[in-house]
Amino acid sequence: MIKNVAIVSLSSGILGEPFIRFEVDIGLQRLEKYGLNVIFMPNAQKGLEYIKAHPEKRAEDLLQALQDPKIDMILCAIGGDDTYRLLPYLFDKNELADVASDKVFLGFSDTTINHFMLHKIGMRSFYGQAFLSDICELSSEMHPYTRKYFEELIRTGTIRKIIPSDVWYEERTSFTPDQIGKPLNSHFDHGFELLQGASVFFGKILGGCIDSMYDMFNGDRYADMPVLCQKYKLFPDKEEWKGRILLLESSEEKPSPEEYRKALEYLKKAGVFESVSGVLVGKPMDEAYSEEYRQLLIREIDDPELPIVFNLNIGHAMPRCVIPFGVEAEVDTVSQVIRFME
Repeated sequence: MIKNVAIVSLSSGILGEPFIRFEVDIGLQRLEKYGLNVIFMPNAQKGLEYIKAHPEKRAEDLLQALQDPKIDMILCAIGGDDTYRLLPYLFDKNELADVASDKVFLGFSDTTINHFMLHKIGMRSFYGQAFLSDICELSSEMHPYTRKYFEELIRTGTIRKIIPSDVWYEERTSFTPDQIGKPLNSHFDHGFELLQGASVFFGKILGGCIDSMYDMFNGDRYADMPVLCQKYKLFPDKEEWKGRILLLESSEEKPSPEEYRKALEYLKKAGVFESVSGVLVGKPMDEAYSEEYRQLLIREIDDPELPIVFNLNIGHAMPRCVIPFGVEAEVDTVSQVIRFME
């Protein structure tokens, strides 16, 4: 059972801004009700400008949390867009590998890059939720589906299976104090969609936000990001993808179909689709471009035998489950369940 939770800001430093303090208080109260001891790492609350300017301090926080024997779980505050800048401070002298542990690490969005860092050193991690995005939800409680998986993770240290949510929620457009207690508009959801291929398949899941993966190859956002990712061999090679299941979900930026196509093209060139045993795709936020994404996945992957499952409740669309990386999974779209086998 999880007792001590460390909160880190590995990407955006918004956690430390005064205007968001009321959200942080909501999240702290919820975590404390679970009996959790919350530890903010030394630099986690220093604000947007400081965190942006000091990737080395973000790296220090992660390393310290990993090597502190009292800490059971590392919870990312939120995503962002430049956590790749931690790479030199985690890999130049094998700093990250030297402190690898079996702690629970949870985050999503730009944290995709951190998940690939942990994968590189052989450490398991959990994808799908973050402190500000989920624990600090402004509704009167955490979304029930989201809460279910967070509670399982802190109670057992793992996730045994995931099933679809009955509903999905529209994006919240305002995050001011007057939104406290206001529910989001909800809609009926229809479960996992098998777009093609076998209805049951197996493998260890790896992946995350397609926008972040795209930036690992494309330097339009940050010119040095592909350079650093290549220097540290962050993206697994074709052989390493063999038998794995690729997870893809799209960000709140709602990438256009053309951007989505380019991202799939990079993944295809890297040999991912000819190696993996299947592809899992998260529901797009507000279902933006859902139909276009479905068509692009089928057309760009161009392998009718490769299973593609669409509409998972993972990533930026709410509510969110939690998916373990590095654990053998069985995807069963007939039974509408993904099981994880230790």
